[in-house]
Amino acid sequence: MSKLLVVEDDADTLTAIQVLLGHGGHEVIPATDGRSGLRLLHETKPDVLILDIGLPVMDGWQVLERVRDISDLPILILTGRGQEREKVRGLRAGADDYLVKPFSRAELTARVEALLRRSGAATWAEDVYDDGVVRVEPSTRSVFVEGQDVHLTPTEFRLLNTLVRHAGNVLSSSQLLSLVWDDPTGLSPERVKFAVLRLRRRIGADAASSPIEAVRGVGYRYRPPAQRQGGRNAVSARR
Repeated sequence: MSKLLVVEDDADTLTAIQVLLGHGGHEVIPATDGRSGLRLLHETKPDVLILDIGLPVMDGWQVLERVRDISDLPILILTGRGQEREKVRGLRAGADDYLVKPFSRAELTARVEALLRRSGAATWAEDVYDDGVVRVEPSTRSVFVEGQDVHLTPTEFRLLNTLVRHAGNVLSSSQLLSLVWDDPTGLSPERVKFAVLRLRRRIGADAASSPIEAVRGVGYRYRPPAQRQGGRNAVSARR
């Protein structure tokens, strides 16, 4: 039985989806706002997320961004907005499919089943990264440097989170553009260079002392303290 998390604030629509997909043999987990939807996402680890855009408390765009920080979970966006630019925005932000309200029962069922067929088990990267100096908490999008809370923009957070998850490995500018930016099309490697410079300043380090190293002609890597000191890698990942 597949688990489907449905985040929808319209009671009639939510009930209709629950009945339809429940009769199709799926376990449907309902949420009526973005914040509770994220909480249930962490608790239940669903197979597919069906996400309305116009949500209270935290809108669908914010939820989509948070989910993409920690998982490649298949996401189907539901919205009453049929404009082409809204569809493109959703797909570029990481959604897998897009369905405009009102939709037929058959179309919703077909799209959900297609997502389930195409996707394997979703991967999750919720574990806290903590090397004794830098701590990254994906579930709350929090960053601490030597115990001090550091505010990062969404792009800066994704950049740091990507680098620490590949600690010790060099990532090219092209790889970082693909992994960090929602729409890397047309962006040059210079975008990565300037983002790294800003991130270094945010975490209070210059080029010489920063754990984010530039590897000439290749890209960038994050080196934890133990590696920089020549010792054993002390990276830990824990809940």
